[in-house]
This record gives sequence, C-alpha cells and structure tokens, in this order.
Amino acid sequence: MSLSTRLLLGWFVIAGLATVLFLNSILNQVPSSVRQASEEVMVDSANLLAEIAEQHWQQGFAPDSAFATAINRYLARQLDAQIWSRHKTGTELVIYLTDLNGTVLYHTDPSQIGADYSRWRDVALTLRGEYGARTTRIDPDDDTSSLMYIAAPVYQGDQLAGVLTLAKPNASLHPFITLAHGYFWQRGGVILFGALLLGAGMAFWLNRSVRRLVDYVERVRHGERVSPPQLADKELARLAAATEAMRREIDGKAYVEQYVHTLTHEMKSPLSAIRGAAELLQEADVPEPMRARFLANIDGESLRLQRLVDRLLSLAGVEKRQQLEQTERVDLAEIAAIELEAKRPLAERKGLTLTLECDADCSLAGDRFLLEQAISNLLDNAIEFSLPDGAVALQITGSGSTLSLRVRNHGPAVPDYALGRVFERFYSLPRPDGQRKSTGLGLSFVREIARLHRGRVSLYNRAEGGVEVEMMLNRNHQEREDAASLS
Repeated sequence: MSLSTRLLLGWFVIAGLATVLFLNSILNQVPSSVRQASEEVMVDSANLLAEIAEQHWQQGFAPDSAFATAINRYLARQLDAQIWSRHKTGTELVIYLTDLNGTVLYHTDPSQIGADYSRWRDVALTLRGEYGARTTRIDPDDDTSSLMYIAAPVYQGDQLAGVLTLAKPNASLHPFITLAHGYFWQRGGVILFGALLLGAGMAFWLNRSVRRLVDYVERVRHGERVSPPQLADKELARLAAATEAMRREIDGKAYVEQYVHTLTHEMKSPLSAIRGAAELLQEADVPEPMRARFLANIDGESLRLQRLVDRLLSLAGVEKRQQLEQTERVDLAEIAAIELEAKRPLAERKGLTLTLECDADCSLAGDRFLLEQAISNLLDNAIEFSLPDGAVALQITGSGSTLSLRVRNHGPAVPDYALGRVFERFYSLPRPDGQRKSTGLGLSFVREIARLHRGRVSLYNRAEGGVEVEMMLNRNHQEREDAASLS
C-alpha cells in the first residue's frame, strides 16, 4: 500500500470517526431539544387556558357550558396545516380541570370527569405552588404512547381555585425528530465527503513532494548531477537540503580521492622521464647532441605535466558546477568559425582540409567561453586522429529547440572496446601518427560542458570511414533552468 493511500485511509478513518461521534452527540440531544421547545409553547398555552377557565369558573364546566362548548368545537376542527414535512389535519391536545382536591371538573374525555387526579404530579405540584409537569405512557410497554402534561394554576381573585392541565402526545413530535436526524446525517455525509476530498488533496500533495524527493535521491544514487527539488513543505525542504549537503560531502571526498589516485598515476610517466634524463645529464661525458635531446625531453615532459594540471583544474571547475550561473545569447556558428580558423595552422601541417557548414540560425543561450573550449577540444581531437591529407568537417544544424554540432574526420575507427570509455577522465588512445597519448581529459571536458547546457555528446564510427562526434545542445537553456527552479 502506497504512502498516499495509507495517509488517505488514516485521514478518512479519523474524519469519519470524528463526524460520527459529533453527529451522535448532536442527534442524542435532538429529541430532548424538540420536547423542550414544545414544552415551552405548552406552558404558554396552559396559562392562557387557565386565564380563560378563570372567567368561566363561576358558570361551571358542565357539558353544555360555554367553556366546554368552546373546547368541543376546537376538538372538532378540521385542520389543514403543512408544517415542514408533516401535514397536520386534526387536534391532539388533551385538556382537563381539577379543583383544590384534585377532582376532575372537566376533561376532554368525559369518562374521566369526577376522577381523583390529586396524586398526579402535574396536579399535586401545582396545588403546592410549584411548576407541575409530567410525562406518562398510556401503554407502559410502548414508548411512543407517552404524553407530556403541563399544568397551570387557576385563580379566583388572589386565591387558588384549581388546576388546568394541557397534554400533548410525544408521538406528534417524532416526525420533526426524524426530519432533524435525516438533515444532520445528510449534512454529515457532505462534511465527510469534503473531508475525503481534502484528505485526498493533502495526500496527493505530500506524496508528490515525497516522490520528487525520492526521485532526486535515486538520481543522485545513480551518479547524476541534479539540483535538489524546490519543496513547499519546510521539513521536506530541510531533508532535501540535508541530502544535498551530504551528497556534496561524499562526492567531494570521493572526488578528491579519485583525482589524487588518477593524477598520481598520470604523473608517474613524465616524472620518470624527467628524472631519467636529469640523471643522465649529471654524467660528465654526455655528448652535446644527447644532452640537447635530454633537455628537450625534460622540457616536453614538463609541458605535458603543465597541460595535465591545467586541464585537471579546468575539468574540476566544470564538474563541480550544477548549472550555468549566467548565460548569454551566442552564435554557435560564429564561435565555430573562429575556432576553425585558429586550428588551421595545425591542420595544414598534416595537409588537412577544414570545412564548416551551418544553418541560418545557430543561436542559443549558453556560456560563450565554455562553448569555445568544447569546440576547440573537439577540433583538436579530430585533427590529432586524422590521417595526413584527410579532411575535418564541422556541421551545425538546428531542429526546433535543439542545436546539433557534428565534428567528423577521416581517421581510423575507434575500437569497439573503447567506444564506451572515450569520455572517461584520463582515457586516451594512441595517435595514428605514433605520437604519445594525450591527457585523456578533452572529451571528458566536452561532456561536462554539454551537460551544463542541458545537452549530451556521443561518438561513433562512420560507415563510410572515419569518426564523428555529435554534441546536442538546448537552444533555450535559461528558460528551462527558470522553469526547473519553479517546479
């Protein structure tokens, strides 16, 4: 199960439990709240009827009395009231009057007249001057058969004369309680669905950030030079920054160790040659021609060491850069023409023909100095491996947002075992004219420059003979860098 799925399920469970517990606490209060509201109205109604009963107290409450006639007419009314979802068509109130002894003087159920109600709480409490109310089931085993009784005192002057009680079946309140339950559950479902969408969004956002961080770590693990992702979450951003710092420290240690090892290895040969020539020169009887040759060897090997150190420093400076700091719009065709002209004396010594073929638009955003170095190294490599009286061709073509720079010669093919290693540091092949190997840093330098320009470089043997190196460069490097920094 993925992290986002676990987060979503956890969030949904928590939100669901919170919603259900909250709704249960609310719904448990609904019946009592509805009954309390109904009781408040019944208190007003009971006291109003008590005042009316007081006006009829002297006339009595016989079946033909004005009070009894009014109540009977009320009971006979046909109602047509649409109260929310409930259609009320008839009356439901129960009304009775008792004297100071609790004897029923009037009852909507005539069979109860004369009964003793003095023990009922509504009557007993009201006669004692307290608030009289009770809830009683008609059927003790049926909760829906209960009625709520509210009593009010009836006075004659300042003296208590009796009690009027108003009763209403609690079953009449059930439709409103059911409607409230349905309303709250419906709203709870909407809230829960909203919480699910919110949780899904949060899980997607967090999983996307974690996935970008994992992808960054995986790419670093495979040796790619990538910048850490820009994450909105502060903790994940700190983790990415810590990972980048750790990578730099590890790369720095490995980088120094590898460079010391390779530099030591590459310096052994020229140092041995210099030391051997110096030892021979110390002999007194060294002929002058041999002395001159040894001095030339010392000078040549010293220059070789100097070139090795200079190229190592240049390559180290390029390899440590994650991206180009500043770019400008440059014309690759112009740079190629300048570099080609600079290499012409070297090419003429071998009888080589240099040619340049370019498209109309060869501009791109990049570092002019680095591009000059890359083209110079490619031309040096092509000239050194060309056969005498051959040709070196440089071609630049554009396709959309990509520029392709190809340098090809008519030299010997690169052995199959070396095709995958020519861009490694210090890897070099013998020159066809018998010259010693180079530092093996030129093509590695070109590869790093192509990487900084969001491009790549490849070398392959041509079917018609010779070798071709292709460097692909992105025209709009700066725009892609800006887009990458915002992602």
